Amino acid sequence: MSKQIPHILVVDDEPDIRQLVSEILEDEGYDVSMAENAQKACELKQQNDPQLILLDIWMPDTDGITLLKQWGQEDTPLCPVVVMSGHGSIETAVEATRLGAYDFLEKPLSLAKLLLTVDRALEASYLQQENAGLKQQLLFEVEPVGKSATVERLKEQLKRLAQHEVRVLFVGEAGVGKKLYARYLHHHSARRDGAFIEVSVGNIAPENSAVEFFGKEENGVIHQGLLEQAHGGTLFLDKISEMDQATQSRLFNALESNSFLRVGGNHAIHVDINIIASTRVALEDEVSAGRFQQDLYYLLNVVTLDIKPLREHSEDVPSLLTFYVDYFIKMEKLPFRKFSMAAQNFLRNYSWHGNTRELKNLVQRLMILGVGSEIELEEVKNALGSIAETPSLDSIPEFFNLPLKEAREHFEKSYLEYHFEQNSGSVAKLAAAIEMERTHLYRKLHALNIKR
Repeated sequence: MSKQIPHILVVDDEPDIRQLVSEILEDEGYDVSMAENAQKACELKQQNDPQLILLDIWMPDTDGITLLKQWGQEDTPLCPVVVMSGHGSIETAVEATRLGAYDFLEKPLSLAKLLLTVDRALEASYLQQENAGLKQQLLFEVEPVGKSATVERLKEQLKRLAQHEVRVLFVGEAGVGKKLYARYLHHHSARRDGAFIEVSVGNIAPENSAVEFFGKEENGVIHQGLLEQAHGGTLFLDKISEMDQATQSRLFNALESNSFLRVGGNHAIHVDINIIASTRVALEDEVSAGRFQQDLYYLLNVVTLDIKPLREHSEDVPSLLTFYVDYFIKMEKLPFRKFSMAAQNFLRNYSWHGNTRELKNLVQRLMILGVGSEIELEEVKNALGSIAETPSLDSIPEFFNLPLKEAREHFEKSYLEYHFEQNSGSVAKLAAAIEMERTHLYRKLHALNIKR
């Protein structure tokens, strides 16, 4: 978080002390406002949203302890408050701390102690703001959006599964939110306070896989792998079908025994984790083809949940649009915009081959590049490209909205399906036409789930 100039509110009924403290703080580079009583303090707190309040105990209208108690009962979180008093006592300090005061300073004030306390209190204020932002972001990342029967049914299933220590395999197209549902499952489980470690298996090179998952010991230096990082929590393996065979075997043994050896290590490391996995391809087909270990498949596949593509519950599109508008306003400070009814109706009937990820990217693009408070139908069509106006095989593909790796898979699938049809479903003719070795072509057809 970038630190702006901190604003400090000084509340004291003695003009000399109020002025002196304010001048000292301004000399240190802080932005300062002053209040001579409780009423003025409440007004300035509302106006300026200070990062720190220096609060006198004895004031003519309302004492500082009563004011601190009143602020603590408000809905919005209170910034750090340092209480000041020339009539200090242990009882007053204890009561102020109990009500949420960060610290207590006695008058006459020590300049060194004042500046040290201010510095520490402001650090606490920054941490408070960062934690609030992280909690808000986590809330955005945990709760699936939608009130359709599809989403509600899946959420209820996940809540029930979360009460039991079961391994779940999520199956679905790219962008449907498999990671989001995995987080939701973790969040409702007994492991919610533990770590949620996620990894895209396809992004780990086979030669690095052992170290990434199981860690490494070398010359007394220990590198913890993903399994150790997830101890007490959940490890989410995205695109599990892309795991290399050697790591599959080693992972199966580790999950069976709840222990493993680090690379270069001699002592067994015991872990307590739950594994959640996801895949875009049918793992049973991968098992039949010998590319995925059968024992690991059965170990991971206690319960399989099919995540439906967005086009099969398009009634959730308006809720998702509103959600991501709010998301980008709060997370990226983008100006408010809303989708017109015509734009919403159009998008409900859009094919969404990139699913929720494509929708999120569209909202972000429209909020960054667009102007005006309302997002109209024509602007949406222009952002989507010609496919929005004239859906056909010759239009701009929807997979242009996907990351490069996934877009490449969509392209390869469309390319092979087209040439497969052109060659009357003959693998031999197809291999010759596209100049690909037949064994490799068989693997590619199977990986992309293209039926002969």
